[in-house]
Amino acid sequence: MAKGAPVFKVTPADRPEFLAGDHTRLREVFHPAKHPLKLGYSLAHGALGPGQRSKWHVLNSSEVYYFLTGHGRFMIDEQVTTVEAGTTLYVPPGSKQSLENMGTDTIEFLCVVDPAWKTEDERILE
Repeated sequence: MAKGAPVFKVTPADRPEFLAGDHTRLREVFHPAKHPLKLGYSLAHGALGPGQRSKWHVLNSSEVYYFLTGHGRFMIDEQVTTVEAGTTLYVPPGSKQSLENMGTDTIEFLCVVDPAWKTEDERILE
């Protein structure tokens, strides 16, 4: 923002939750195609309930996940790693991925997609 420009603030009430193609619940926080910000990336808040697993999917963009709550495992191609609150995870472009909630609490995360997420850049595999 330019000096003196108004603060651009977003609250959960400003962004409706929806079921994404991979079956996680998402809210788009910032997206350059939908908001008056000049960004090259998009930012979403996601959630996955206890015992749930997201569908395997592939994005053409890179992703960085930051986990806020919960406990689970994240699969990237043939690799499996555990995730919990405070974990940050990088997913390279073109990688097959899925998140599984192994705990009793909802997993919540922030996800930065760079370049910004577009429908045509994502493939759901199952």
